[in-house]
Amino acid sequence: MRGVVFKGDRVVEIQDFDDPAPGRDEVVLEIKASGMCGSDLHFYRAPAGQALAAFGLTGDDAGIIGGHEPCGVVAAVGADVDSRAVRVGDRMMVHHYDGCGFCDQCRTGWPQLCERGNVIYGATAHGGHADFLKVPARTLVPLPDELSFAAGAAISCGTGTAFGALTRLGVGAGDSIAVFGQGPVGQSAVQLAAAMGARVIAVDIERARVERATDFGAADTVDSSATDPVEAIRELTGGKGVTKALDCSGAPPARAAAVKSAAKWGTVAFVGEGSNVTLDVSPDLIRKQLTVLGSYTFSLVGQADCARFIAAHGVEVDRVFTDRWRLDDAVKAYEAFDRQTGGKAVIEF
Repeated sequence: MRGVVFKGDRVVEIQDFDDPAPGRDEVVLEIKASGMCGSDLHFYRAPAGQALAAFGLTGDDAGIIGGHEPCGVVAAVGADVDSRAVRVGDRMMVHHYDGCGFCDQCRTGWPQLCERGNVIYGATAHGGHADFLKVPARTLVPLPDELSFAAGAAISCGTGTAFGALTRLGVGAGDSIAVFGQGPVGQSAVQLAAAMGARVIAVDIERARVERATDFGAADTVDSSATDPVEAIRELTGGKGVTKALDCSGAPPARAAAVKSAAKWGTVAFVGEGSNVTLDVSPDLIRKQLTVLGSYTFSLVGQADCARFIAAHGVEVDRVFTDRWRLDDAVKAYEAFDRQTGGKAVIEF
């Protein structure tokens, strides 16, 4: 089979690998769509041998197939895989983490928080930028028939991350929410929050993304390159601020603005990775009775919940994709993705 390997310093190679065979508790997935995530750019841009360190991980990623948003069809199952759960031909997403399976975090569906260490497919183990992917059967999450494979790939990371944060925020009808950062995660957050009944205010520094946010369901938009987003949000909310705020950018100014734009008794979530934030604790947090939380991707159950919610509410996840590529075009795909001038990209098979 073919697989895409990040070599470092913006070099990717399409290499040949042996076709995988499943172990007793494993499955082989024939990949139909493998999303390209902003996190992949850490591996693409980092110097050779330093990709994992650039992403805050340890280990050796040499020769690892990239792609942590896999979705496809079960092609083979191991002897001990329960046919009541997984069968050849099933449409499946992959929860792209695996852990020991026994600690409290793993037992509750959070292997990325495994107390004994974890595997991340596409980072520390082979991922979905390949014709086939071998994973433990326990990592599979059913893809509803109503959803495309590309949608399943999005749910497997960015869209699922947005859903996980909105769920932790408790977003619902009657809420107003400001979503900072209108990359793929932020666009998904706008779509999902609108479907949950909230009034959504989309914020970004790029005019094109701001303008597109209305198409994703934003009631209002703020171009933070042209106006103070905190003042704009206060004006839009009658001086009160939003009941919920979500930062998807990871940029310190956006994080601070998310906190400052929240109303008294509001709740703020950070999902954008990296960097830092400086706050004036008394006025920004204590005297507003504010709750601030970090939200890290999603659980196995949360990924399934996200897919069912999208199917039930007709959320058009496929609209976040602006670029679709074939595996043979991986070199050009990452050159284009590296410019970050479009939206989300996906490799389809």
